[in-house]
Amino acid sequence: MTDQKPFAGKLALVTGASRGIGAATAEVLASAGAHVVLVARTASALEAVEDRIHDAGGSATIAPLDLTDADSVAKLAAAIGERWTALDLLVLNAAMLGSLTPVEHIDAKEYGRVLTTNVLANQALIAAFDPMLRRAERAEVVGLTSSVGREPRAFWGAYGSSKAALEALLIAYADETAHSGRVRVHVVDPGATRTRMRQLAFPGEEPDSVKAPEVVAAAIMERLLGDAPTGERVRIDA
Repeated sequence: MTDQKPFAGKLALVTGASRGIGAATAEVLASAGAHVVLVARTASALEAVEDRIHDAGGSATIAPLDLTDADSVAKLAAAIGERWTALDLLVLNAAMLGSLTPVEHIDAKEYGRVLTTNVLANQALIAAFDPMLRRAERAEVVGLTSSVGREPRAFWGAYGSSKAALEALLIAYADETAHSGRVRVHVVDPGATRTRMRQLAFPGEEPDSVKAPEVVAAAIMERLLGDAPTGERVRIDA
């Protein structure tokens, strides 16, 4: 580890790494020396992120898969465990917005997909990689949340409830691992950010009126390098 490459020799896994906050975070972790495993559904988009990392002198591996498939998560953990001993950084960024609609109009099948993507898949990732996280000298888990998880808003019931559940899981995991002093959990609300999900939620909004994903990635990096306590929830404003 060096001051210029604080994560040299470290292994990171970032979900939703094909674009937006996930891609920006993967790139900043790679620039800090980590080897980054890029996870998302679309191989071509992951390859573009991987190319940018390699062009900048970093190191990355793509892992295209559907996180809602529990078998795929288990296979990913097994494959990574065969190559590396420990996982130092786990960034849980992948999420599904779903339809913004009154609670009584929520489609059960779509709601199931939202909960599976935003909650169950993240629990499966934590469960699958927990042994590798505990073998790290110091592991960092970052979970991306939303203000509507803590402050419910009309029409955001499906997405908001999924993020509330995710926060509960992350903070519980932080409490459960705190005694070891080797796993630190960060619950990060990125705030208004220029992402595809933001565009879907606010189609009339001028994109340049909100911050770029790189701002969030830089704030996450600053937090990882600092002495923030485990289980803390933080909001990143411009």
